[in-house]
Amino acid sequence: MKAILIDDEISNLENLQTLLERHCPQVTIMATTQNVCDAVDAIEKYLPDLVFLDIQMGEQTGFDVLKLLPKRNFEVVFVTAYDQYGIQAVKFAALDYLLKPIDIEELKTAVNKAEHKSTTKIQNLQLDFLLQQLKKPETNISKIALQMQSEIRYVNLSEIIRCEADNTYTHFFLSNDEKILVSKSLKEYADLLRPNGFLRTHQSHLVNPKFVKSWLKEDGGILLLMSGEKIPISKPNKDTVKQALKQL
Repeated sequence: MKAILIDDEISNLENLQTLLERHCPQVTIMATTQNVCDAVDAIEKYLPDLVFLDIQMGEQTGFDVLKLLPKRNFEVVFVTAYDQYGIQAVKFAALDYLLKPIDIEELKTAVNKAEHKSTTKIQNLQLDFLLQQLKKPETNISKIALQMQSEIRYVNLSEIIRCEADNTYTHFFLSNDEKILVSKSLKEYADLLRPNGFLRTHQSHLVNPKFVKSWLKEDGGILLLMSGEKIPISKPNKDTVKQALKQL
């Protein structure tokens, strides 16, 4: 699998290159670059299967690289600091990212996923979706990409009634009665959707408040949804949920 590494700091490039050579033998590094123009040239020259892309590169960003490419038929793993600009949009697009300093096991997992996805050289629609999201304020993101077993589904946040944990998986229940299973934990989605108003009522439940009908006082507190479903509220979350519902 041909790869290009893009980062404005040489030490980061050298570290990532060493980790890939030691732990990901399926990756052949075609080039390393430190700025947007060289990155675009390298991608167009080598036609990589995989690009490791730093988000913040001086006054420019890795997103500028993607915007300048007419075709984006490769997989991307973003390499980033957690609080950098755009990380929320990356998550909403269900794209892989690695936090600095890079964890070896997370690197291997990201490479294996990219290898599996890169068998067909088609336009990466997740990157198109990401660039559309970046045009909006991070607090105004209205869609999320859900990585299913055989497809990526793009869902309006307003269509999500609730999410429920199933070990390391999450079930999404939609307003059209569809149920989607995604191989990510509920915690990840709770952190991601909380700024959009979603309420973590319980260790296993995340709820869109627009679908809440009433608060039932039975068993210490239960949310009755418009669908008739009853969602438990755990004691640690009780005050937070009650306060949030008062503000609706």
